Amino acid sequence: MITITRENNMELMARYPDNYFDLAIVDPPYGILNKTKRGGDYKFNMDEYSQWDVKPNDDYFNELFRVSKNQIIWGGNYFGQLWTRSEYNKGFIIWDKKQPETLNNFSMAEMAWSSLDKPSKIFEFSVRKNRNKIHPTQKPVELYEWLLKMYAKQGDKILDTHLGSGTIAIACYKAGLSLTACEISETYYSSALEKIKEAVPESAIHTNDADAFSLTFPEQKTSKNGLHKLYKEHVEQLRLFKESRAKYYLETR
Repeated sequence: MITITRENNMELMARYPDNYFDLAIVDPPYGILNKTKRGGDYKFNMDEYSQWDVKPNDDYFNELFRVSKNQIIWGGNYFGQLWTRSEYNKGFIIWDKKQPETLNNFSMAEMAWSSLDKPSKIFEFSVRKNRNKIHPTQKPVELYEWLLKMYAKQGDKILDTHLGSGTIAIACYKAGLSLTACEISETYYSSALEKIKEAVPESAIHTNDADAFSLTFPEQKTSKNGLHKLYKEHVEQLRLFKESRAKYYLETR
């Protein structure tokens, strides 16, 4: 089952015990908007972009490492605190965007820091194929499909604390992997839901309320294997989310 909520990621992680998730695949804000110059006509609202393009602090990373056994963190080269978590760092993941060298204002690649004790890998996929973007830092579905194939296995619980465009949810659904994700922006949350609706069967989508929706795999509700256990866990977490959200609305009236 895949569960997606619109909430602060610290609130989401606080509901889970230590090492609950097998793998966190996250793409936090890099905090570089005001330090870079982009060329061309940029279609996104840069004022809104600048409001959320704030690097996460140590509290976020401490909580992320508490609830997940392993992590893949995009933009790892921007987060110095990651490099002190081990005596050595390996297993870097590079997305080669196949950008021409002449485009000086755009990176030819992005790097992810990884806690996994595996050799470094490079995924080649042209950024120009990543069309119809709904988020400034949107990653292609193909990239997440490759990550899941390389670093996840059936039965794993995946965490994403910055859903963004929702492409990881599409990849997890195709792979049949459990995902828990959140997005704090109402705009991107709604856009991600619409994008996901275009990619998965309508019967799989369950809109629980204005701030939560889920995707179920075929036969998951009735099967007696591990998928059914995960389904019940997701249902319980949705219940806790709704309780906390109802309490918040009552307190802010």
